[in-house]
Amino acid sequence: MTFPLHRPLAGLLLTLAGATATAAGERLLFNGQPAPGLRLTVVDMEGEVPFTGDAVVVPKPPKPQVPTSEVRAERRGQAVRLQWKEAWYAALRFEADPPWDLSADLADATLEFEVRSDDLAQAGLNIAMSCGPDCGRKVNHVMASRALVGKGWQRLAFSLQCFVREGADFRRVERPFVLETSGTGSVELANARIVRHGQPNTPCPDYRSQSVTATPLEEIWSLDWWMPRHEAKRAEVRQRQQAGERVELVFIGDSITQGWENEGQAVWRKHYAPLKALNLGFGGDRTENVLWRLQHGELDGIHPKAAVLMIGTNNTGDRREDPRTTAAGIRRLLDEIRQRLPDTPVLLLAVFPRGEQPSDPLRRLNQQLNQLIASFADGRQVVFLDIGHALTNPDGTLSRDVMPDLLHLSEKAYAAWADAMAPALAPWLARP
Repeated sequence: MTFPLHRPLAGLLLTLAGATATAAGERLLFNGQPAPGLRLTVVDMEGEVPFTGDAVVVPKPPKPQVPTSEVRAERRGQAVRLQWKEAWYAALRFEADPPWDLSADLADATLEFEVRSDDLAQAGLNIAMSCGPDCGRKVNHVMASRALVGKGWQRLAFSLQCFVREGADFRRVERPFVLETSGTGSVELANARIVRHGQPNTPCPDYRSQSVTATPLEEIWSLDWWMPRHEAKRAEVRQRQQAGERVELVFIGDSITQGWENEGQAVWRKHYAPLKALNLGFGGDRTENVLWRLQHGELDGIHPKAAVLMIGTNNTGDRREDPRTTAAGIRRLLDEIRQRLPDTPVLLLAVFPRGEQPSDPLRRLNQQLNQLIASFADGRQVVFLDIGHALTNPDGTLSRDVMPDLLHLSEKAYAAWADAMAPALAPWLARP
């Protein structure tokens, strides 16, 4: 539930509220300008600029990756307006110096602000708070924010619990509020504050069960293609059934699996096309998104000799999820596959290494995850296989000829993957 406000009355209320913030038990973030001790920065993927004066544009580096993108902000009375075009990332970031101590407010405080937008058709909003490296959380508000377009000023109130995870230390919150987006759009922000004993009006998922709660992928960059791809895969299965074609092998995963259709297509044609293999890899997917797909028909009507499952790097990467939570999502997927394909054994792959160095924080999270999911194997219906050694150098580093962006695979890497996996699949595929 949200509450509409009307200007210019709202502007007067903002001024009065700002003047009495301390007395009301609130911590002001922004009311026409950042509160003392806060810095507002306008950010895109390749640069950032402090918000000073009445308007700023994020400068481009000498060789921008996205030359056509633009991110700018301008003052609008008591509000700030963010505009972005073809941006991979854009944000209004509030930074506290010195960091804020919010530890005493976590139980019932809210992060509250007002937003107005007439253009989010190719965008959406995410709300984030950071208490340091690996501390904090982003709340996906993409679809809900799109629903507010054209409805005037709306007050949103998020419980601080939306941004807290087990072990998080909120005694030094460096970024008490970040409004994130991408694509193309505009939004106005006003009256941002932390309210003690606030009343949240905007829900957020429980991070402890997010990985096992089936949901479609609803990221700004996925909305145009994710559901159409799901429907296309279902249609592909129906067409194969009508043609009397049996799927002997199914791959289930994220963008790395989807990449068999791109960088890996030549390897796929050689090794897996003869098996009438089915690729159920979707870029950006986390465990809960795969679960939704499986529960909505992607395995219906097939009886493969084997399934290959690799998932989790977007859980641990994008939202820095506790490996135990990601492992629970993978366990849930194995149960779902067993229910829908009771006679199909699963080759459960360790999540591939990422990042150039073995010390990369996200690679370390994946290593912890792999240690957990290895125990899911029973040697018969579920076999665990770690082929990381086939992708890394002897010293554990990753080369860009294997993973050009240190996450996704080259054709060379897909060939190494196929070779490393072949001995494990061979006995299953040889069955009548």
